[in-house]
Amino acid sequence: MSQKQPEIAFDQGLLDYLGQYITDHKKQLIDDVLEKRTRSITVVLENIHKPHNASAVIRTCDCFGIQDMHLIEKTNAYKVNPYVTRGAAQWVDLHKYYRKDGSSVDACFENLWEKGYKIYGTSPSPDSIPIGELEPKEKIALVFGNEHEGISEEVKEKADGLVHIPMLGFTESFNISVSASIFLYELIKKAENYHHADFYLSEYEKDILRMKWYRSIVKRSDLHEKHYWKNRNT
Repeated sequence: MSQKQPEIAFDQGLLDYLGQYITDHKKQLIDDVLEKRTRSITVVLENIHKPHNASAVIRTCDCFGIQDMHLIEKTNAYKVNPYVTRGAAQWVDLHKYYRKDGSSVDACFENLWEKGYKIYGTSPSPDSIPIGELEPKEKIALVFGNEHEGISEEVKEKADGLVHIPMLGFTESFNISVSASIFLYELIKKAENYHHADFYLSEYEKDILRMKWYRSIVKRSDLHEKHYWKNRNT
């Protein structure tokens, strides 16, 4: 009877074993990326109609070191477009919320509130504050709506606040990925000035991600893991 592989998130021995099949350059790059990875800021997309737009936001999150992205699915289910993400979905954790009873927003928001986030919907509404006034003194979740209507009235009512990018032309909004880029750039730049001790990932969180990424990089990592556990347990 074959030895079943243990279900674990992190094991230093296994990490070192898989690391044999990854170049030193790639391992150093992973370490450098993990040093600037954060969950203190996160992005939420609500009912996105066009998958390529959501996929572009995944790339944006990865570029700015955002580890988690949340997807509220109502009438539209999201599927990653690999031609747009260009591999970014491999590095960003996607969390999907779909409830048949129509409580997808509640499911997402309750999860974020439990984790200590303050939720801001992005909207040009009169009671919305400009991005320049939003200070990342606490964990922030930014909610972006779909390409046609923006965020729903439900999100506007339930969010802790609303925020917008001041516009100087006739057009009311940017493309969603451009908008996300502007918001994230402003918040990351400000957060670095605050020097939050817990803004970036903990060492344990880095280890968990490092293990996940090693597994995704190494070809047939499942077979390598079976070999590792078989030798370790004999």
